[in-house]
Amino acid sequence: MLQDAPIARTGSNFAVADIGPFAELRRFTFETPEAPLKLEGKLFLKQILNLTGSEISFNNLPPASSLLFYHKHRLNEEIYIFVRGNGQFQVDDCVFPVSEGTVVRVDPAGERCMRNTSDAEDLCWIVIQSRAGSYPDHTIQDGFGVQKRVSWVGKHQI
Repeated sequence: MLQDAPIARTGSNFAVADIGPFAELRRFTFETPEAPLKLEGKLFLKQILNLTGSEISFNNLPPASSLLFYHKHRLNEEIYIFVRGNGQFQVDDCVFPVSEGTVVRVDPAGERCMRNTSDAEDLCWIVIQSRAGSYPDHTIQDGFGVQKRVSWVGKHQI
């Protein structure tokens, strides 16, 4: 269950939503359906943007706090992109520092947890979750150019 979810605007080949500033992520609350766990500052984008190949979430952890549980995945790897603050990340028995600009990939079987080591600043990050082993190609192999001149005149605004 998600509180205060943004509404996506859609077109035939896209969806766009404005979640607002990272400093205001705490306004979102995610509650797990199976256990009485309420996470402040967490927003999943799968339903909002109708994602079909990944899950993306925006996350906030207040100063001097820790996630209260370890977790793993059955099939999905996770990529954590830290965009604000300082903390520590733990995978299995390995602990390392994270801060703005740190990127971490965790295999499905990795037990993960993190904490905010700052006394004053929120720790904010983006998680991209996708099926492990589902993308064997290099990025450039999927994209291709379109023979069309770039123009911004006469385009529809949403």
